[in-house]
Amino acid sequence: MSAGASVLFDAPGTRARIRYNVYSVLVVVVAVGALWYLYSGFADKGQFTADKWKPFLEKEIWTTYLLPGLKGTVVAALLSIVFAMALGMIFGILRLSEHRVVRWIAGAIVELARAIPVLILMIFLFAIFSDYKLFKVDDLALAAVVTALTIYNGSVIAEIVRAGINSLPKGQTEAAVALGLRKGQLMRLILLPQAITAMLPALISQMVVALKDSALGYQITYVEIVRSGQQLGASEQNTIPSLMVIAVIMIALNSALTLVATRVEKRLRGRKRKGGTVVAADSILTDSVPGVDLTAK
Repeated sequence: MSAGASVLFDAPGTRARIRYNVYSVLVVVVAVGALWYLYSGFADKGQFTADKWKPFLEKEIWTTYLLPGLKGTVVAALLSIVFAMALGMIFGILRLSEHRVVRWIAGAIVELARAIPVLILMIFLFAIFSDYKLFKVDDLALAAVVTALTIYNGSVIAEIVRAGINSLPKGQTEAAVALGLRKGQLMRLILLPQAITAMLPALISQMVVALKDSALGYQITYVEIVRSGQQLGASEQNTIPSLMVIAVIMIALNSALTLVATRVEKRLRGRKRKGGTVVAADSILTDSVPGVDLTAK
């Protein structure tokens, strides 16, 4: 942070800067001391010896525990993200409906879905699916995890969509209506393409949340990476190394998802800067208003 004055605070004096530096050093010392205390405690239990890390060099450990768990996490996350995006788009648009009843019903559903904790929703759905035998026995846990994550994240994405569309200038809607575009054409061809670009940072964050929340499936016996890590730790008596490896895998998955989504965002913003939106708008208006040739000189 700059030591110069700003709108929010006055420039600290000499004594204040010394005091801030002392506080910073104390925080670092306390953090290092806490980490060293944890490390010493686990080291005394033999959790960092070479024997505890040796199982990760064996193929059977990966094929029995880690790879099946990784597959379960990726499958649940991908399915829930895709379904949540579709559900969120639908309810986000419904919340902008011109009909008051539709807005109220969609809003009530979204608020209810956001208020229910994901873990409780998973357990409830798992019990319902089991009692009514809606899925095969092997697919019960996956169905409950995906459905719960879809409902929760879809409700959050619905709010993101609603806020993103409302953030667009009202003049675009008024101009499109004046040109005779219907509500569906306005939303599909003009508002959503622009709003998605503005919503992408929030959507990326929600995708990461869906990926991390898939770990809650271990409570309903779903085979995912965290449950597999716990089973591995119990089997090999190396709980701390197992959890550390699982943490590295989860960090890599979240980083990869964020990287892919960020690149997509940059490509969309690059197209927008190059005038792709203007060209698309010309074609939209030409198709929507018969007899009008915007390319005529």
